[in-house]
Amino acid sequence: MIDLSSVKTPGWQRVVAELHAPAPDDGAFLGKLASVLAQVSGARQAIVFGVDRAEGDQAGLAEPRALGAWPPQQGPVQASAEAKAAARGAAEAAQARLFGQERPDSFYGEGERGTFAAVPITIGEPPEPRHVITLDLEPRSRQALQTTMAMVEVIAGYALLHSTRQQLERTKSASAALDLAGRLIAAINAAPSFRGAALQLVNDLARQAKADRAAMGWVRAVGPSGVVRVVALSDTEHVDRRMAMVQKIEAAMDECLDQEQPVLYPPPSGAEADVLLAQAITHAHRDLASADARLSVVSLPLRDGDDVVGVVTTESTSGPFDLDDLELIQAALDLVAPVLVLRRSDDRLVVTRAWFASLKGARWLVGPRHTGWKLAGVVLVVATALAALVRLPFRVDAPMEIQPRNRWILAAPFEGVIGALGEGVAPGRSVTKGQVLFRMATEEQALRAADFRARKIQAQTEADAALKAGDKDAEAQQALARVAQAEAGLALAQYNLQRAEVRAPVDGVIITGDPSDKIGAAVKIGDPIFQVASLDDIVILARVSDRDISLLRGKEIRGQIATKGDPGLALPFVVEHVVPLAQAKDGKNTFEVRARLDASDPAVRARAAEVLRPGMEGVAKFDVDRRSLLRIATRRFRDQLRLWLWW
Repeated sequence: MIDLSSVKTPGWQRVVAELHAPAPDDGAFLGKLASVLAQVSGARQAIVFGVDRAEGDQAGLAEPRALGAWPPQQGPVQASAEAKAAARGAAEAAQARLFGQERPDSFYGEGERGTFAAVPITIGEPPEPRHVITLDLEPRSRQALQTTMAMVEVIAGYALLHSTRQQLERTKSASAALDLAGRLIAAINAAPSFRGAALQLVNDLARQAKADRAAMGWVRAVGPSGVVRVVALSDTEHVDRRMAMVQKIEAAMDECLDQEQPVLYPPPSGAEADVLLAQAITHAHRDLASADARLSVVSLPLRDGDDVVGVVTTESTSGPFDLDDLELIQAALDLVAPVLVLRRSDDRLVVTRAWFASLKGARWLVGPRHTGWKLAGVVLVVATALAALVRLPFRVDAPMEIQPRNRWILAAPFEGVIGALGEGVAPGRSVTKGQVLFRMATEEQALRAADFRARKIQAQTEADAALKAGDKDAEAQQALARVAQAEAGLALAQYNLQRAEVRAPVDGVIITGDPSDKIGAAVKIGDPIFQVASLDDIVILARVSDRDISLLRGKEIRGQIATKGDPGLALPFVVEHVVPLAQAKDGKNTFEVRARLDASDPAVRARAAEVLRPGMEGVAKFDVDRRSLLRIATRRFRDQLRLWLWW
């Protein structure tokens, strides 16, 4: 028992010195405080209990857990039910209390009463006591117990000093981490790109940790299938991933990524070593450090929320890393990582950024793991459901061509020479009925008429002379035949002269023919010179595949056409009839479907007259019925499957 009868006694000085000495953590301080309280109070035993709230019961406390004892025990701490009850009562009252106890081990059955002193200890937040120290006191007078409890409460107040000191250390560490993170973020923001920012980061970390080399890797495909790729090495402009050293660094980074915690090699040892660091797997780090026996390697994760987005690996030959420095650097990296994520996002293409933003937003729906595959599955299910349920107009498409319903071929009326074209006549020009399109040269026909006229006069004269002679009937008949022949030739020449001007038979447009370079050239009778067609009545010729022709049933089949010249203009049409004879064209068996424009709307009729020209090609779509998207998409496959399975 320590003598505390006066504040000047060595006992008080020893107690103050021992409790003023910094403790590495709360557990060590509680053990030291229990030892001091036991010696000051002369207790037979001191036990440190942990007291927590019961799950699902906001008002109750769980059963106290024995965390340590003085004098130290081998194995788990054994605590009596009375000690646990005392700890629970002090925790509920939130103040030091005395609890009586029965000791049935005295002689002759006389119970000797002892006392449990229970002192709640509050360290840190929240303010409720999380620990209670119970002291097993021998029987003593009430006054002695009061004196003992007063000393115990005074000494237990040193827990506030420890808590304040721990808070101060945390504040200092946070301030140092904020200072380091501020300097790193300032350097990162000054870099022009993500790789420049990564290089600046590893250079600054190498100087801060006094390391020989620092490397930063970035995770590709965040999640269980993620791998790390080195993006920056300190004092190195270009990183070649084929180098063995770079591959070993990436293996060490993957080891850190898989464990999602810092990894230190050589691992710390001793009673005060960090448990996580001591138990971490270090195979790849040992392989990286095998080149130099003095080399120490540490890998620290870069965290953005719950995800590890990168790893920083540092190598040093100046001795083992200080754990406090590692905690400082890890805290700074936790602040720097979101900035690096932002810089990485800024360097991506807009499409890539949109994809990753979509994945991030979809995690709340399908979970954080395999988000892309899950999202693809959800989209596939929704798309399949929509395809099976949504019904849309089903159309059969076919190539089509615009042709005039009637066309007039204007040919050379007789063998001769084209003399001249009509005024303003050219291919594509509109003409009116009766307008002169071209004239044949008439000189030759006029000479023929004069020749036949002269022959007629001569033959007539000879026939008259023979008839007067009376004895030359045969000669008269021959002369009369020559007269008839001359009259026929003269009539033909005069007829050709009348047809020398070829006129337009209808109002329309010249669709073919350009004889402007043939004026003065000889043509034969029947040679086509112009084709004239009326655009007021055009026909649509569509060639429908024999696989689709059975769908064109019904009294009135409608659809729309769009030409290659103006695909944005869709004009309605009505099918007139289907030519019941298949034709082979371009390696396909097709049926000709003839249709006319639905010109009931004056605006459509005017637009068609303005845009459509004979010979235009495009696509015709026939309205069949309404079907689901799934039925439309699988139609060809189902038809082919029926043919394969038919017997």
